[in-house]
Amino acid sequence: MKRRNFFSLLLVFFSSLLLTVSCNQAPQQTPNASSSLSNTAPIVIGYSNWAGWWPWAIAEEEGLFAKNGANVQMKWFDGYLESLQALAAGQLDGNSQTLNDTIAFAGDAVNGQVAVLVNDNSSGNDKVIVTEEIKTIQDLKGKKVAVEEGVVGDFLLSLALEKEGMSRKDVQIVPMETGAAAAAFASGKVDAVAAFPPFWSTALKRKGSKELISSKAFPGAIPDLLVVSAKLIKEKPEQVQALVKTWFEVREFMAKNPQKADEIMAKRAGISPEELALYKEGTKFFTLEENLEAFSPGKTMKNMPFAAQKMADFMMEVGFIKKVPDLTTILDAQFVKALANQDKKS
Repeated sequence: MKRRNFFSLLLVFFSSLLLTVSCNQAPQQTPNASSSLSNTAPIVIGYSNWAGWWPWAIAEEEGLFAKNGANVQMKWFDGYLESLQALAAGQLDGNSQTLNDTIAFAGDAVNGQVAVLVNDNSSGNDKVIVTEEIKTIQDLKGKKVAVEEGVVGDFLLSLALEKEGMSRKDVQIVPMETGAAAAAFASGKVDAVAAFPPFWSTALKRKGSKELISSKAFPGAIPDLLVVSAKLIKEKPEQVQALVKTWFEVREFMAKNPQKADEIMAKRAGISPEELALYKEGTKFFTLEENLEAFSPGKTMKNMPFAAQKMADFMMEVGFIKKVPDLTTILDAQFVKALANQDKKS
């Protein structure tokens, strides 16, 4: 199976940077200078249809960005891959994406990219959905599997196949965007699909379909992150700090106002409150303490430095990447550490 060459796709963006990326950076501002926010260009953060990222809509709706002195424009992407390409091409200041995808695009990102926050871990929300007759991973041999190549569902499928001594060569990969992949499965065009919410609910509408395996079987394998450009960290570190602080205020709002929070997220995702509750079950939101653990060195998949190396080695092996980027540059704990120290002082 040949992987789509993501980096060739990026050439379109690279050639048009002078037209699409603003070259004038706003002067630095103090975190509480809300009165001057409207006079500066906002930083643009991308997010897409994943349960762990829907809470960013609460920050917009409730004015939490401005409260913390963060001048932010959230940009919604219907296609997750498009958001990855946009950050790598310098069209965004930050994006909501997974660790493995951050590794995949790090080497070619024009402004660099650095994970500064763990939003959540997928704990069952990434799934491989199959037809009734498929009972085991081995039964996928020779079957048509629809995946958005190189993103989270594909990574889950790869892990599941590898665990059973198989590879992509043992299945027929049908590459397409996740929403289209789920629709193709529901209409009977393929035998299996790897998908994230809300798309696997579409897949499960096919009669007799079922979950074969999920990310719950691989704890720590799919961390969902806030990733910003190295340029933003260098030029506007106070804005990155305000972003991180805002996220944890969003989490406080969710705890204190669960009904309103769910309404905002369901509206952003285009799903019912009942579906939202289902997706939240497979999402493990991280506390500040769990963030500190995730960024720290260790020897398990819960420790992102360890997980990043494992993922990079695996991605090299299966041909996702041609070269392992400098992994020491893609994780930056300074902002969660600063917030933790601030909480201790207060």
